[in-house]
Amino acid sequence: MSLDIQQRQREGIVILDLAGRITLGAEATTFRNAVQKLVAAGHPNTILNMGKVDYVDSTGLGAMVNCASTVKKSKGVVKLLNLNRRNIELLVMTKLSTIFEVFSDEQDAVNSFFPDREIKKFDILSFVRELKEE
Repeated sequence: MSLDIQQRQREGIVILDLAGRITLGAEATTFRNAVQKLVAAGHPNTILNMGKVDYVDSTGLGAMVNCASTVKKSKGVVKLLNLNRRNIELLVMTKLSTIFEVFSDEQDAVNSFFPDREIKKFDILSFVRELKEE
């Protein structure tokens, strides 16, 4: 399955709705190119809505880290939204949860770009505890 990327804005923050897989090959390249175009267009603050991403391989993780680095150089931030259980586990195991802020609610993700707004962050520690109980 290829990677489909739809772009939209909410309160001036770009949201990329991703669907499919972020894997070695065209998918990772498409993903990197989409983020580079945003940065070039002056939109470094980005939310990656991964609710429909069913698989990320090591190349996909590398592409995500590369994109976060590219965006950071442009004084922006990449935040993740709607990760499925497998992708959350992958972030925790690879310790990439320390690089990305993760949200389960789109409005909270958008609000996180505005320092005066209250947000509720995704609690990865609680998620890990729930996994151990299962």
